[in-house]
Amino acid sequence: MGVTSGTGGQLLLSELEASAEMVEIKTPEQIAKMRAAGLVVAAMHKECAAAAVPGATTKDLDEVAAKVLADHGAKPNFLGYGGFPGNICTSVNDVVVHGIPDRETVLNSGDVLSIDAGAIIDGWHGDAAITVFVGEGHAPELLELSRVTEESMWAGLAAMRKGNRLVDISKAVEGYIRRQPRPASGKYGIIEDYGGHGIGSEMHMDPHVLNYVERRRGRGPKLVPGMCLAIEPMVSLGTAKTHVLEDDWTVVTDDHSCSSHWEHSIALTEQGPLVLTAPDGGRAKLAEYGVEAAPDPLG
Repeated sequence: MGVTSGTGGQLLLSELEASAEMVEIKTPEQIAKMRAAGLVVAAMHKECAAAAVPGATTKDLDEVAAKVLADHGAKPNFLGYGGFPGNICTSVNDVVVHGIPDRETVLNSGDVLSIDAGAIIDGWHGDAAITVFVGEGHAPELLELSRVTEESMWAGLAAMRKGNRLVDISKAVEGYIRRQPRPASGKYGIIEDYGGHGIGSEMHMDPHVLNYVERRRGRGPKLVPGMCLAIEPMVSLGTAKTHVLEDDWTVVTDDHSCSSHWEHSIALTEQGPLVLTAPDGGRAKLAEYGVEAAPDPLG
């Protein structure tokens, strides 16, 4: 679930450096519990994506997610968070994040849908998002938008290495997007008002993770074993500017251009990074970036 930068996200360099002391460092045992939660999130995505067919409502998907949570003995971390009424966020077309599942939103062929899901196991959180395509007839630039957003996420995940700093993740995400050919709409809008976050005993924790480089923020804290982050680029086919609807949750692009949202939770261990919400721990994709994933604590 994307966290807003807001006033609290606009930290000056001195504040950001100090925030390193507030980052929760996990033990290997705690990371194993987060991995268990992450696998539940992966299962939620698999089942919800399969159910995202023309004619289904976003509430139908929420009910699928609730069943997966119950089947795995997990708790939802979205439901009730700040009053949020769903187990997942379902964001369609120009909705960037925090779309509320309901009976009125019926999926149509050609829709682009972000499914943001989370789970809690033994008090430890998992959080991830995917973009799926409903039915058929999607324009090539929409397919490319999702690919670019997903790959920028993986570039950021691959930067989760001991000795790097937080800004290296932001550089990797933004750099990948900026290197891609421009879409027919003219540009990719990297959403600035929302970004990634620390995760662990709570869903949203320090540090805030930008998807672009803000020079005033400095380099940020060092990435050290035991640190866990949710890395989640949100990109539109137009403006980077957004606004929140009257429900106080749903975030849409100002120009109503379609958007894509991808997210994984990742842990940095002594053996390297482990993508907690990827079924294979991120091994295959990280290898494309020359990074070896850490062993899976759950086997």
